[in-house]
Amino acid sequence: MTSEDNEDKLLRSVALRNSDAIRVARQRAEQQAEATLQEQANLLNLAHDSIFVRDMNGTIRYWNRAAEQLYGWTKEQAAGRVAHDLLMTAFPLSVEQIEGDLLRADHWEGELVHTRNDGSHVVVASRWSLQRDEQGIPVAIMETNSDITERKRAEKEARDIEQRYRALEMTLAHANRVATMGQLAASIVHEVSQPITAMVVNAEATLQWLARMPPDLEESRQLLATIIADGHRAAEVANRIRALIKKTPLRKDRLEINGAIRETIELTRGEAMKNCISVQTQLAEGLSPVGVDRIQLQQVMLNLIVNAVHALSECGQDRRELLISSSMSGSDDVAVSVRDSGPGISPEHVGRLFDPFYTTKPDGMGMGLSICHSIIEGHGGRIWATANVPQGAAFHFTIPTARE
Repeated sequence: MTSEDNEDKLLRSVALRNSDAIRVARQRAEQQAEATLQEQANLLNLAHDSIFVRDMNGTIRYWNRAAEQLYGWTKEQAAGRVAHDLLMTAFPLSVEQIEGDLLRADHWEGELVHTRNDGSHVVVASRWSLQRDEQGIPVAIMETNSDITERKRAEKEARDIEQRYRALEMTLAHANRVATMGQLAASIVHEVSQPITAMVVNAEATLQWLARMPPDLEESRQLLATIIADGHRAAEVANRIRALIKKTPLRKDRLEINGAIRETIELTRGEAMKNCISVQTQLAEGLSPVGVDRIQLQQVMLNLIVNAVHALSECGQDRRELLISSSMSGSDDVAVSVRDSGPGISPEHVGRLFDPFYTTKPDGMGMGLSICHSIIEGHGGRIWATANVPQGAAFHFTIPTARE
C-alpha cells in the first residue's frame, strides 16, 4: 500500500469521525431544544391564564391546560385550527390595526370577547407577544388571556345601579321643585296678577284716550307700550315657573351665575315682601362662567331662599334680613352664600342638615337640603352651613368654573 493510499484512508477515517460527532451534536441540540420546549410547555401549563401560540397564519401550535379549562377544547381539538375562527373573536379594533400595532411594538393589549365550546361568551384581557427568529422575522404570536367576565359584569351592574340611582334622584329633585313651587303658589299668583292687573287698567285707560275727540294717539301709544311691557313681565314669570317644574334631563352649560341667582330672587320676591323681609344682594362683577345645569342650580337657590324665608317668618318683625352674595373662591370656583338673620341652627343639627329625611321642621320631609347636596356634589362643588354673624344661619356652596 502506497503512502497516498494510507493518506486517503486516514482522511476518510477523520471525515467519518467528524460526521459522527456532528450527528451526535445535532441530536444532543435537538434533544436539548425539545427538553427546553417541554419545560416551557410544562411551565405554561402551570399558568392560571389561558395561553396559546399560533403561527403567522393564525394556526394554533400550542394550547395550555388553562386554555382547555377556559374554552372547553382540548389541546388535540384546538391544534391546527385557526385561533380566532375557533373562538369567533370579537375585536375592539380592526384586525389590520391590531396586527400593525403588534408588528411595530412586538406586543399588544386589549379586551376581546371569545366564544367557548358550549356557545357561551367570555370577556378576556388579552396580551399578544410577537415571537421572532434569529433573523428577526416574525414566526409566531403568543396570546395570554385573563378571564375578566365577572369583573365586566360587576362593572355593568354598578353602572346600571348608578343610572337607576340618578334617575330616582332626578325624580325626587323634580318632586321637590314642584312641592317648593306649591309652597310659593300665593306669591306666584301675586307676581303674575300684578302685571295682568296693570294691563287691564292701562287697556281701559287707552280706550278712554281713544274715545276722546280727537283721540289722544300719543297717550294711547304710551299706554300700549306699557301693556306690552307688563305682558312680557307676566310671560317671564310663567316661563321661569314652567322651566323649574318641567322634568328635563341634566345638561351642563356655560352659565353666568348672577343672572340665574337674580331670576330665582324674582320668583321668591313676593313671598319675601309678604313676610316683610329685606332682601339684599352682593353679587360680584366679572365672575367666571360656571358649567352647570341651570334648572338644578336654580333649584338649589330656590331651596335655600325659601328655607331662609320660612326661618325669618318665625322671628319678630324688628330685623328680618336676607343677604345673597357671590364671589370667586380661588381661581377655579365660584362661591355663593345665603345668609339670614333668623333663629340660626342648633349645633346638634349642623352635622346632619344634608342627610336624607332629616328635618328640623314639624311638617318637613327632609329632602330639600339633601337634594341640594347631591346637585352641588354632582357638579363637582361642595355645600355647607355655618352660623351667621351676629345672628342667624348661613348656607354656602361652590361650583367649579366652566372649562373651555
